Amino acid sequence: MEVETYTGGPFQENGYLAVCSATGKAIVIDPGAWAPRLAGKIREEEIDVAAIVLTHAHLDHVEGVPAIREVTDAPIHLHPTDRPLYDGADRQAAAFGIPFKGPLPPPEKSLGHAQIFRFGQEELRVREAPGHAPGHVILISDAHRLAFVGDVVFMGSIGRTDLPGGDFQQLMASIREEVLSLPDDFRLLTGHGPETTVGQERAGNPFLRPNLRGGFA
Repeated sequence: MEVETYTGGPFQENGYLAVCSATGKAIVIDPGAWAPRLAGKIREEEIDVAAIVLTHAHLDHVEGVPAIREVTDAPIHLHPTDRPLYDGADRQAAAFGIPFKGPLPPPEKSLGHAQIFRFGQEELRVREAPGHAPGHVILISDAHRLAFVGDVVFMGSIGRTDLPGGDFQQLMASIREEVLSLPDDFRLLTGHGPETTVGQERAGNPFLRPNLRGGFA
């Protein structure tokens, strides 16, 4: 699997193009403000996009969905618990004073815990990881020892929980059960900032150290 990272917008959100090396089938993960750049690449290179997959429905992770849908009819996958956030993307934008080009096309497919998501010859395991958003999921590739973790955990930090639907204790449980349960060498491809590894965050993330509220690293 080949993975390209795209970053942009006022929140400097990371999204990803993941391509099955064997078949050329691709998925777009969390298209943000940078999405028009990727849409041009999809059109010019005739990339076969099988799905648009959303780890959660905060504005910076979904605002680029319309741009991607202009060049592909690939279905949108979202956990149903985050549908109210998705449908309220215009209100999210207004709260941050950010222009919004909507409406968003409705999701066609649901993501759920323990689901196996396939594209080409690649497989991603879906794990529910709420706390930052009620319907947040992470996507795990065992074959490539990496996980797309959205805004659950970052290099040296964790997702914010002060937005509607956020829950600090729930987030910490998600990190403990769904992220730190992975082997230390797994790469974590995050929704903001540089990638990291499970081991690096277990050892050095101050939010996960016993002297702070995390207390379980």
